[in-house]
Amino acid sequence: MLIREANIADIGQIQVVRNAVKENTLSDPNLVTDEDCRVFITERGKGWVCELKDQIVGFSIADLEENNIWALFVQPAFDNRGIGRLLHDVMVDWYFTKTKQTVWLGTAPGTRAESFYRKAGWKEVGVHGKGEIKFEMTFEDWLNSAR
Repeated sequence: MLIREANIADIGQIQVVRNAVKENTLSDPNLVTDEDCRVFITERGKGWVCELKDQIVGFSIADLEENNIWALFVQPAFDNRGIGRLLHDVMVDWYFTKTKQTVWLGTAPGTRAESFYRKAGWKEVGVHGKGEIKFEMTFEDWLNSAR
């Protein structure tokens, strides 16, 4: 298993992973374009992928412009192997080397993602978008989290 920075050539496989998930699905896969991915991994922030045998099985993307976790997804067939946590940790570590601003994300309530973020030390702070739970992580919380 290899965790590495995402690049433009990865976008096709990133989209495959994004559209394969069973929770936090897109109502319309065309809502997140290849160009959106390019901008987020090359201009607004950075992304990482997890590769197994030359196949991308998970990815994460942080957005420095909005102080947001834009994406963290793992192929369903590769759930429960620690991939999500590895991608999460490298992304949040990088984020806090670039800024000490609180980072936020939104996820659907009642999902495994909600439980994942709570276990990773994120704090629920309200509602975002169409009923998503809004979580935040401060720099201090990250330093004190159990990693």
